[in-house]
Amino acid sequence: MVKSYPTVSGEYRQALEKCKRKLRGLIADKKCAPIMLRLAWHSAGTYDVETKTGGPFGTMRYKEELGHGANNGLDIAIRLLEPIKEQFPIISFADFYQLAGIVAVEITGGPEIPFHPGREDKPKPPKEGRLPDATKGCDHLRDVFIKQMGLSDKDIVALSGGHTLGRCHIDRSGFEGPWTSNPLIFDNSYFKELLSGEKEGLLQLPSDKALLSDPIFRPLVENYAADEDAFFGDYAEAHLKLSELGFAEA
Repeated sequence: MVKSYPTVSGEYRQALEKCKRKLRGLIADKKCAPIMLRLAWHSAGTYDVETKTGGPFGTMRYKEELGHGANNGLDIAIRLLEPIKEQFPIISFADFYQLAGIVAVEITGGPEIPFHPGREDKPKPPKEGRLPDATKGCDHLRDVFIKQMGLSDKDIVALSGGHTLGRCHIDRSGFEGPWTSNPLIFDNSYFKELLSGEKEGLLQLPSDKALLSDPIFRPLVENYAADEDAFFGDYAEAHLKLSELGFAEA
């Protein structure tokens, strides 16, 4: 089924193009691609298919949602973005946060991800507890990504590859360290490292290791480790779906 996206004005599209250029400059200068990607993911990943609540609708601007345990540290991203957002009041926070995530992937060497504007800002945040727990395994991942969000097994593994960017911070998540040796480059090294076993200085969360023990997840891990183009294609598709949960339903 083809999605029907809302129509936005020419003025809105022009603002988005200018905003995108500003975001590229900020993210390159501050080397903040990982936290921008996390902001976009955590904003979108609260969507619940049954109640049609949560999702990528700008509610991360509220202190209540920033205060959720899974969002520790995301106030830094919001503060970095504020000067740019102030220049483009026409753009919804919902579109703005998702655009920042897409730019973060693009400027670190990742795939181009389509962006469809027109998300409206919602007036209140979702309840806490909808984002995945890194200490849990495959059943939990499927409960969150498939049952709650409406994504697929392939999406779970592809999106996990986004951990090629960034690192964990003990004060935010209870874990410390990067997943890869170059956490500002978007490539398929997350999967290569996962298959090669634990290494000193690199992180593998319980939710990462779970991908190796599952008969559906592991072949996808192996394919992405061997074929970066396959990973990029599936990642772009999964990221697009995540960024549009609850938006422009077919």
